[in-house]
Parts: sequence; structure tokens; C-alpha cells
Amino acid sequence: MYQRLKGQTAIVTGGAQGLGEALAQRLDQEGCNVLVADINLEAAEKVAASLNRGIACKVDVSNEEQVEQMVDKAVKEFGSLDLMVSNAAILIAKPVTDFTADEWRRMMEVNLNGYFLTARAAARVMIPRKKGNIIQINSKSGKKGSYKNSAYATSKFGGIGLTQSLALELAEHGIRVNAICPGNLLDSPLWTNSLFKQYARNQGITEEEVRQKYLNQVPLGRSCQYEDIANVMVFLASDEASYMTGQAINVTGGQEMR
Repeated sequence: MYQRLKGQTAIVTGGAQGLGEALAQRLDQEGCNVLVADINLEAAEKVAASLNRGIACKVDVSNEEQVEQMVDKAVKEFGSLDLMVSNAAILIAKPVTDFTADEWRRMMEVNLNGYFLTARAAARVMIPRKKGNIIQINSKSGKKGSYKNSAYATSKFGGIGLTQSLALELAEHGIRVNAICPGNLLDSPLWTNSLFKQYARNQGITEEEVRQKYLNQVPLGRSCQYEDIANVMVFLASDEASYMTGQAINVTGGQEMR
């Protein structure tokens, strides 16, 4: 594989499993030094150990002090920070009348405040170097409301607003800020272990009917895969995308086109 990001240092939050692990592996293949950050340190260490140039860090992205320490660790270990991939997120799907205030706040703390804290910490070390990339892993739910999934969609809409605002603010420092909006990762552990059950319960249909319903919404007729997202991430982080900032790129097989 051509190493388009050779020598760069990247942080991937939520990097210990699923999509985050896949993104960390891809960045490693592209030549990056990778800090795998996750609230589950043991799992993060396993991912880091599988990389050529990986280290692990325990971080709750909603904890300001831990986020700052995460960035400091990357800079101390590798000498710089070139790419921040804000991937950590949680998802609780239920009717709005069943949401507790604590559940709602927790969704915002991780998905939106966590993105703000990681982006701010990254910007502080990127600004003096006059270069850097910040990429948020957003969602198609950041473009369109989501049925009985209001907290997640709200946090992701906010993430796109933050992406655009940071892109305007940081452009003068040579820092680009973009978001990726994936479609449904129907084959991922998130779906198979959790979302199919949540959506089946919310919608009063079977798990198999949930799968078929979401597949039917995709013009290209298949589930989103980790590789689809990783391909766009690498492009956005590379010099090939040097004229792109403030974008929220759909990777949805045509399900979302706005």
C-alpha cells in the first residue's frame, strides 16, 4: 500500500474496537504513528500492540484533563500531532418521552463536548506548527433527523456546525477541519450487538426486518463498510484534499445526498 501519510502522527479516539480500530489499523498501514485512545485501556493496548508504531492511552473524551493529557502524550512520544480523528461516540435510541435527562446529557457530553475537547486540544498544538488536520466521524444522522434517535441526531447535527465553525477559525493557521458522515455499518458489532435490538424494539419489527429496511434505503444496495470510511479519512488527511475544509462528506451509498 502506498503510504500517503508516512511519518505523520495521528490520534484516534474510540480506537479500541469496531470502526475506530479499523481506522487506527488503516492509518498504521498508511505510515502514521498512531495513538489509540479509548476509555477501555486494555482493549486500546491490544490494538496498539498490533500496529507498527502504536501506543495506547486511556481517555474519557468528555473529561477535559484526560483529553489534554492524551494530546500531550502523543506529542511527547512522537514529537508532533498531525491528525486528530474524533471517533468516540455512544448511541442510545429510544422515544424522547423515555429519555432521562442524564442519558441525554451523557450523549451530548461524549458525542459533542468530546469532539469539542479533542479538537481544541489538537488545535492548541497544531496552531504553532501552522498545519494539521481534524476529522470528525459524524453520521448520516448529522444531516437528517433520526426516528426515536433524537439525542444522537442532535449531537451529530451539532458536530457538523462545530466542524464548519472550526474550519473557518483555523484556516488561517493552515489547519483543515472536516467530517465524515457514514451510512449504516450493518455488519459491525455496534449493529449486531446493540442497534438491531434497539431499533427492532423502537419500531415494532424484527431484527431481520430492520436490516432489510435500511438496506432498501441505499441506492447502491449494500451496507457501509469500515474500508469505505477509511478511504475517505485517508483522502481528507492527505495533501490530495488540501483545498477541502469545512466539509461533511457523505459515505452512504447514496442514502444521503445533502
